[in-house]
Amino acid sequence: MKSGQVVSADQFGQLLMDGSPLIDLRAPLEFNEGAFPAAQNLWLMTDEERAQVGTCYKRLGHDAAVALGHKLVNGDTRARRLQRWISQLEHAPSTQIYCFRGGQRSEIAQQWLADVGFHVPRIEGGYKALRRFMISSLSRLSQQQSILILGGLAGSGKTDLLAELPASLDLEGFANHRGSAFGRRVAGHPTPINFEHALTIAWLQLERRGYTGIVTEDESRTIGRLALPQSFWQALMTSPIAVVEESLESRIRRIIRDYVERNLADWLAQDPERGFEQFSSELLASLARVEKRLGGVRFKEMQTAMQTALKHQGSSGSTAEHESWVRPLLTDYYDPMYAYQLAKKQDRIIYRGSADQVAQYCRAASSNAL
Repeated sequence: MKSGQVVSADQFGQLLMDGSPLIDLRAPLEFNEGAFPAAQNLWLMTDEERAQVGTCYKRLGHDAAVALGHKLVNGDTRARRLQRWISQLEHAPSTQIYCFRGGQRSEIAQQWLADVGFHVPRIEGGYKALRRFMISSLSRLSQQQSILILGGLAGSGKTDLLAELPASLDLEGFANHRGSAFGRRVAGHPTPINFEHALTIAWLQLERRGYTGIVTEDESRTIGRLALPQSFWQALMTSPIAVVEESLESRIRRIIRDYVERNLADWLAQDPERGFEQFSSELLASLARVEKRLGGVRFKEMQTAMQTALKHQGSSGSTAEHESWVRPLLTDYYDPMYAYQLAKKQDRIIYRGSADQVAQYCRAASSNAL
């Protein structure tokens, strides 16, 4: 069964950059490992059904496995799954479909839909081909495009600055993590594949707008538990750096805003009843993650200061007391650590200045890259 319109590889870039709606026919376990931002998982077979068909294939061969698949997805089950696809197509008529390799599952779905009057394109090569396109695109962009890195001590406002720049990639945003031991977000990480896909699509969109270079933040190889793709990381390791220099006081205020006030707001949005308790536990756990590096005495001092600040915040709503642990955490731990790391990149630093000055420098660099 090989009929119906096929979306070929030369259309993949347009498809992904436009955010064209997609139906991912793979089983939930496959989808949860990685997919594409505009894809919905409306599976042909459940995880259990797919496992049964796979076992049958190994024991009895292709024809028996196909027969079992049709037996499992038949009657009311088939009708319900077909109706889910139809509902999506009625909502978004431009929807396209894919399975893992663009083979039997997507061909079956395409035929079932055609039988009821819906002629839907399927992705040639399926998820596997789209995934190869994404990997090769990121590798190409990393090699061909210029990259300017924003450096600076913790709390310098690098993420805020990125948001103001037209040709920027917010890696922490894609990772849903603010970096460091304190960077966990309520919703958690995307999968490594979804992180890579979001990064690549955003970069392709910038390229389509005419940019030949991007600005991004100075990161280690990992953001939380997510590792930067190798091709991209290699490009970052040789890219020039513009260092943002902000006062300690402004950095303390920004740290409290991002890691205390905004994190608490996220927790409360998820659980208004227990949000403050969960936020407090996570903040204390974040400090515990750097206990060994701080040393026992400094850790206990900061832990006590954090507990006092949380108690004060809980009773009054004020976050001012958090300065008592944020200040020494920056001056005694994060600042020396980053200064040491930046010293090893000294030959790559091409500019230093305040956030406003670095923003002007980056805008000029972006204009020259158009």
